[in-house]
Amino acid sequence: MIDSIQAFSNSYVEAREKFLRAAAAANLAVESHIHPLTGRDGEALALDVVRDGPINAAHLLIVSSACHGVEGYCGTGVQVAALGDAQWRKTASDAGVAVLYLHALNPYGFSHWRRVTHENVDLNRNFHDFSQPLPVNAAYREIQHLLLPVTWPPSAENVSATERFIAERGYAAYQAAITGGQHEFPQGLFFGGTSTTWSNLAVRKALKQHGATAKRIAWIDLHTGLGPSGHGERIYAGLNDPATLERARRWWSGGGTTPITSTYDGSSTSAPLTGLMWFSVHDECPQAEYTGIAMEYGTLPLTDVLQALRAEQWLQLHPEASQTQRDAIKRQFLAAFYTDTDQWKLAILRQAENAMTQAVAGLSSNQ
Repeated sequence: MIDSIQAFSNSYVEAREKFLRAAAAANLAVESHIHPLTGRDGEALALDVVRDGPINAAHLLIVSSACHGVEGYCGTGVQVAALGDAQWRKTASDAGVAVLYLHALNPYGFSHWRRVTHENVDLNRNFHDFSQPLPVNAAYREIQHLLLPVTWPPSAENVSATERFIAERGYAAYQAAITGGQHEFPQGLFFGGTSTTWSNLAVRKALKQHGATAKRIAWIDLHTGLGPSGHGERIYAGLNDPATLERARRWWSGGGTTPITSTYDGSSTSAPLTGLMWFSVHDECPQAEYTGIAMEYGTLPLTDVLQALRAEQWLQLHPEASQTQRDAIKRQFLAAFYTDTDQWKLAILRQAENAMTQAVAGLSSNQ
């Protein structure tokens, strides 16, 4: 698996074709949840689901890609490489672990080089009970006008005002204000929505179908954009429960060589977030013991990533932008979430294989 850099792709169309071919070569069926819209090149979009293992397996490992659209360029490479790795598949099978591949949770964002869904929603802030009051992000409200100015690049006045906010509050507060999730500005950054998205419903359907009989579920959700280039941070993705966190650390910390970080104690590069996708496991598979991580691979410095996010969202609000500016912003955006070098891809595959093997050992253990 670690040498399969050809598993990565340069478009959603190519990525989906490789995933479907890999599933066919492994003699595995594909369930396709067809998206209502088409892709950048007019192609069909889908959340494609492949299960490797019996439907009644007690232990289930979920490996998912493209929760944040454009981040699928990384995640799909891992999934295609894993499906083509006979030794990895034997390791999981021998341990009694079924593996569920969720390819392109947000296919629209993947195809169109966006992080959000076609509803302009950050899928990983969308898992709320929308019959209840939604979280209020007062800090985002303060800086919304700075994040998405009238012109791009931002004016000197905008830059100065942004720098003042950071100087007064700190960069961590600035990151948290932007990325934590907000429900007030539908055309803003990290919008969590006011209702369930298409992708939310599709994910829940797949979980309900494939996790209904599982006694244990592990989930590795593949992400990019935070941390040092090529480094896969293993961020705990579970309830604020010491016992579950300790179990995740037993499974994935590698004796301290691959530590588990957490937003609850401030050890993660991620800010605390709301409406996270893994909440759905408890809703759809309440009988299962759940343990999960987000595998977050670094690309560019955080300042560059946030600037790329601002630019791309500004572009959506300004269709009058020239094609030259549009192309430059989109290229900058892709680079913020995908590093197209052999060295980076090999690092991604090596760490993913390790984390997936650890998950299988954890699921099949007595602990």
